[in-house]
Amino acid sequence: MEARLLSAILGIVMVQAETATQDLDLQKIAGFWREVGVASNQNLALNTPKRLEALFLTLSGDQLTVKAAYSNSGSCETENIVGSEIDVSGKFLFPGHREMQVMDTDYERYAILRLSLHWQGKGVHVLTYFTRSLKDEDEPGFWRFRELTADTGLYLVAGHGRCAKLLKEELI
Repeated sequence: MEARLLSAILGIVMVQAETATQDLDLQKIAGFWREVGVASNQNLALNTPKRLEALFLTLSGDQLTVKAAYSNSGSCETENIVGSEIDVSGKFLFPGHREMQVMDTDYERYAILRLSLHWQGKGVHVLTYFTRSLKDEDEPGFWRFRELTADTGLYLVAGHGRCAKLLKEELI
């Protein structure tokens, strides 16, 4: 158990160090992103009735506006959240002790984000794999996602979502 925890922590530290050295073009990360995969070593992050389906990111200076589309028991809900970039390029702080960091992206097809928040008194960290497409495509980004999450153990692969399609078409 201790070895597994140490391995997970070292993996996250190594990924953060790798990401911190790359130059991130924040303007290119803006736009529509559909969630395709989620990985967390905390089961409560994967078992929630309110499932994220897609994000629409808008940048203005050092502020990032995230419009999130959720499926909640068959209904679509949206939430707008404004965060500010902090000391590391690609890392944003949001109200409610939430952080989002771009771990890897090719800007055109995929993005891997690390989401951190406090929920039910615990720190929860989730790696999410996003694509610009509404279709499930076996892209190189998914293999990168699997590489980054090899020690995580718990995965959830999202299906096609009505809410993601509505967000992309700007209907919600």
